[in-house]
Amino acid sequence: MNDIQNQEDLYLLVNEFYKKLLSDDSISYIFTDVVKIHLEEHLPILVTFWSQAILGTGGYVKNLTQIHLDIDNIEPLTPELFKIWLNHFFATVDENFMGEKAEKIKTQALSIATIMQIKIAQKIQ
Repeated sequence: MNDIQNQEDLYLLVNEFYKKLLSDDSISYIFTDVVKIHLEEHLPILVTFWSQAILGTGGYVKNLTQIHLDIDNIEPLTPELFKIWLNHFFATVDENFMGEKAEKIKTQALSIATIMQIKIAQKIQ
């Protein structure tokens, strides 16, 4: 099994990851009912984000924290939802990739999920 090497690998990763998310009733509603994402538009944004984070390519300009705070204002993003998200993300990485960048992207995902939960909790206080 290869490591993550390029944007094509990241597209495969996020595409397979979203297949898992959208087929899991415990979290899919966030993407289908609350945010109503359009995958054909959303996946390239995610590839750009992860490419910047893992491959150092740059290009992601959105405010990731604010996006999640805005979603939480509509529908609470609970710790359980973050756990489901991480489990699917880790599984998708492990099913498709092995190596330094695969481990780095999992660590980065855990960091992002942790920071988002802290920011959401701070907003409530």
